[in-house]
Amino acid sequence: MKFDGNLIVLILVFAAVFTAGQAAFGLFTVATQKRLVNRRLKVADKVDGVSALVMELRKQRGLNAAGDKGGRLRWLSDLIVASGVTYDAKKWVLYAVLAALVGGMAAAVLTKVLLMFVVGALVFGLGGPIIYLRTMAGKRAKALGYQLPQALEIIVRSLEAGHPVPTAINLVGREMSDPIGSEFGMAADEIAYGATMEQAIARMSERCQHPDVDLFAATVRLQERAGGNLTGLLKLNAATVRDRHKMRLKIKAASSEGRASAMILTSAPFLAMGFIIISAPHFYGDVIHEPVVKYGLAILGVWMFIGNMVMRRMIDLRL
Repeated sequence: MKFDGNLIVLILVFAAVFTAGQAAFGLFTVATQKRLVNRRLKVADKVDGVSALVMELRKQRGLNAAGDKGGRLRWLSDLIVASGVTYDAKKWVLYAVLAALVGGMAAAVLTKVLLMFVVGALVFGLGGPIIYLRTMAGKRAKALGYQLPQALEIIVRSLEAGHPVPTAINLVGREMSDPIGSEFGMAADEIAYGATMEQAIARMSERCQHPDVDLFAATVRLQERAGGNLTGLLKLNAATVRDRHKMRLKIKAASSEGRASAMILTSAPFLAMGFIIISAPHFYGDVIHEPVVKYGLAILGVWMFIGNMVMRRMIDLRL
């Protein structure tokens, strides 16, 4: 049996490239995890003292020196803090202005209507940042719900080993990745800065705006005021959070058909219209200037939006 030398060389080249890709992916993953774990520690390396660390962390989260939300709109302050995005007012204003200019010019060029520049600028300059913050807040909330049971179990093991509560909280801040690591790390720093554990956990609950974190804060508040076995309460808390997370996953699986139907029904008209415009440009091009066609398309768009809102309410099951 004869072997083709070129085939063997190609197989070896493929194996080498595949191995190199796997190695690069592994190094990138490890580096990303290490960067996430050390995110708060990097801030600690740049400042001196607990007070400076607390002030810097509050500043990056969009909080004032007292740890409260600034004088912005309440819903905007909640969104900024919940998103976990590093807050820099000057950079944010610059990015919003650039997005408004790009969106306005794109809308004016595509529609060939100068008035659409204002509409595009408002949509991209105001709506774009808000959508980005909401997306980041959603991802952060999902990660918090997934990591919180692990953090509670670390605290329980640390308490069972004889460590005090601030040490257990600080352990979570040092060992776990963001976002839960930074949140517990900020709580540990505030305790070292002079706040009580109840105050630090309450502020963490205000920052996270997550029902499971609110439950943890209520557990700590109950133990601080009424006493009791904190280790047992946290074990029960961790089990409850895990059960709620499982229930959310079950709800998501049960509503997956509805969400898929909504995406298909929403995208199908746009895909069909795009295919028609590409294959037969004159099909809509000859009548698009007619008022009846314009009003009809606008009514269909509004009707589709209402239908999507109804379907969203049908599949938006909260626990």
